[in-house]
Amino acid sequence: MNIQKTSFEGLYILETVNFQDIRGSFQKPFNYDFFERNGFDTDFREFYYSVSHKDVIRGMHFQLPPFEHTKLVYVSRGKIRDVVVDIRKSSETYGKCFSMELDACRGQYLYIPKGFAHGFLSLEDNTIVNYAQTSGYSKEHDYGIAYNSIGFNWNINQPIISGRDLAFELLENFKSPF
Repeated sequence: MNIQKTSFEGLYILETVNFQDIRGSFQKPFNYDFFERNGFDTDFREFYYSVSHKDVIRGMHFQLPPFEHTKLVYVSRGKIRDVVVDIRKSSETYGKCFSMELDACRGQYLYIPKGFAHGFLSLEDNTIVNYAQTSGYSKEHDYGIAYNSIGFNWNINQPIISGRDLAFELLENFKSPF
C-alpha cells in the first residue's frame, strides 16, 4: 500500500495494487501490519456497505463522542464523488471540504479520522460503497450535517436524498463536540 497525504491532518488516500487477470480483479483494502506500522487505527468494529443508484447523495454522516469513529471507505463496484468536511473546532481546516473520485478499479481508499462528516454522490447505478468503522453504531450518537450547507458544489440538479439526510442541521448551526 501507498499513503498519500492530504492537506487535512489525519485524512489519507491509501492505494493498493489492483491485481487483474483473466479471472477478474483482486484488492486488499486492509492490512493490519501496514496500518499498525503507519500509526493508523486498526480496531475496526463494524463493516457496512451500501448500494446506490446514480445521483444518490448520502451524507453528511458521523457519530458524536464517545461513539465517534475512524472510517475506511472504498468502492467495490461503480464510482462515487466522496466528500468529507472537517468538523474539528481546533483544526486549521475546520469547515473545509475535501473530495475525490473513488471507483472500483483504481485501488484507492479514503482513511477518514474522527471529527469528519462523510458523504458521497453516486456517479453510476448499482454503486457499492464499503465502510469499516472503529466504533459500533449508536442510534443516540448518530448525527449529520446538511449536504448543501458545507460549501461544496455537488454538480447535480436533482439529487436523490433520504428524508433523514434532508433533515440534518446546517453546518453553520452545528455546535461541534470535536
